[in-house]
Amino acid sequence: MDTNDQYGGHHRTPGRTRLVMAAGAAALTLTAGLATPLDPAPQQARAADDGTKVLTVAVAQSVDSLSPFLAVRLLSTSIHRLTYEYLTNYDAEDNHVVPGLATEWESSPDKLTWTYTIRSDSTWSDGKQATAEDAAWTFNTMMSDPGAATANGSFVANFEKVTAPSPTKLVIELKKPQATMTALDVPIVPRHVWEKVDDYSEFNNDKDFPVVGNGPFVLTGYKADSHVRLKANKDFWRGAPKFDELVFRYYKDQDAAVSALRKGEVSFVAGSPSLTPAQADSLKGEKDIHVNDAPGRRFYALATNPGAKAKNGEKMGDGHPSLLDRRVRNALFMAVDRKTIIDKVFQGHAVEGAGYIPPRFSQYFWEPSADQELAYDPAEAARLLDRAGIKKNGDGRRVGRDGEPIDYRVLCHATDPNDKAIGQYLEEWWGDLGIGVTLACLDNVTDPWLAGEYDLAFDGWSVNPDPDFVLSIHTCAALPATPEETGATDNFICDKTYDELYARQLAEYDAGKRADIVKQMESRLYDLGYMNVMAYPNAVEAYRTDHIESITTMPAKAGNIYGQDGYWSWWSAVPAADSGDADGGSSSTGVVVGIVAGVVVLAGLGAFAALRRRATAEDRE
Repeated sequence: MDTNDQYGGHHRTPGRTRLVMAAGAAALTLTAGLATPLDPAPQQARAADDGTKVLTVAVAQSVDSLSPFLAVRLLSTSIHRLTYEYLTNYDAEDNHVVPGLATEWESSPDKLTWTYTIRSDSTWSDGKQATAEDAAWTFNTMMSDPGAATANGSFVANFEKVTAPSPTKLVIELKKPQATMTALDVPIVPRHVWEKVDDYSEFNNDKDFPVVGNGPFVLTGYKADSHVRLKANKDFWRGAPKFDELVFRYYKDQDAAVSALRKGEVSFVAGSPSLTPAQADSLKGEKDIHVNDAPGRRFYALATNPGAKAKNGEKMGDGHPSLLDRRVRNALFMAVDRKTIIDKVFQGHAVEGAGYIPPRFSQYFWEPSADQELAYDPAEAARLLDRAGIKKNGDGRRVGRDGEPIDYRVLCHATDPNDKAIGQYLEEWWGDLGIGVTLACLDNVTDPWLAGEYDLAFDGWSVNPDPDFVLSIHTCAALPATPEETGATDNFICDKTYDELYARQLAEYDAGKRADIVKQMESRLYDLGYMNVMAYPNAVEAYRTDHIESITTMPAKAGNIYGQDGYWSWWSAVPAADSGDADGGSSSTGVVVGIVAGVVVLAGLGAFAALRRRATAEDRE
């Protein structure tokens, strides 16, 4: 999921690299309590001599849910990677699978029974030992309760039986072979806490703190659309983080977050999910600020409403009927100049998109053949529309079969500058075809998207080293059962050919053969035209070197810091020894960490609509 990281992803955690950190640092920060509309009575700043070291990360995304069973947004799934262990992790160096809660694993000769050895040195933050029974209960609950399967149900759909013969032995029996058994990106939760929950589809895990977990950090506080606070887990089996506290601070205005970084009010800026080229360029060369610009794990796409419907066949929403014609969908994409998007919008901080999986994951990366590619060709796009019967009227407007001029509604994330910029290009390019565009830039795209009330939408996911999750969200099985319910679907796609390929790749243990099937799936998605990948954006982010001495990127040579497939960045971060320096907005007693007065933060949006959550380009793994 990380990963469910949709913006996210969707959907995973890395693993066992031994990261050697410089020890010790002088008192780094105090958690400033500046009054805001959300926090009129802020906490008092801590004295620097109490030794507390706080790392504050400015983010442009709000939490969808703090329940591991429901969360799909990148921020939320990243928090779960920090607070719960998974059976296996991904190594920070090169993404290979390494131990997590499980120290080793083996399969039966027929690959239908998998046995995991659960480590005996992992404890829950309330002092109880984490055991195989916790893992078995987590998976069994997902298998038996649709609410608990909301976010990550695809991982257990093929499970026949899960048992825990002993505290350190977990056995999973499968209905048929499953290639993701060393990449089950599911947070394992403590049974003794979660078995008390009445309704997993509505419980958001956001009322009682601290939240019991066994990851490198413990979740200690949360305020909707304001902040998430975590404390270092001193008993974490891999070793305690170097920072005592980690705070994710929400900024609706990304420029304000960048300004806060300059002033030393935050230590790290992630962006939405990345900094804009202008913001990154403005920070380069600034004293005590480092800009990380590396190939990302995301794709950036334009999703088309495929005629949204539920599993029971009931139609949903009000997508424009002309988009049911593949020729129309292909024409729209052929009228999108991806080179201009890379050069003018991303200003080179991205590469042109095509397939569903970014080039960073070379094993699964796919590109269309020359005769398959939907290259930029406005003239051919116009001819395709003509052949589809979408012809111009006397005013030069394309009209549908009802005779009405076509005006497509495009869902856009209000916090993402790229959506707005590209939306303006779409108005121009599609306008030349005779098609109108109405940009619907909203703080909350979740509700109209889940209801199928859109024509097109900006979309994006963070892809995991194992791509199964982002592939699963386009299967028929991911559709909601009824229009009143919520499925795991990204865009209501349901195609039998794609489903057959998905089943084949899931059952294929040979890595090379599986990769070939995954590429066929990408080819099929490309041809269908419901998901048009425009770009693979770089991970562009920045941090203060007078706050953070060192921090791990993933992969190590050229990777991201925020939104990793694991907890390596925040677990590894070493406080800077000169953090008390008065430069960069710090005071004589330490760096002020918190939200600067005057920043407008979204308030009043805290109610979780647990059954109506999705991750779009504003969200997840």
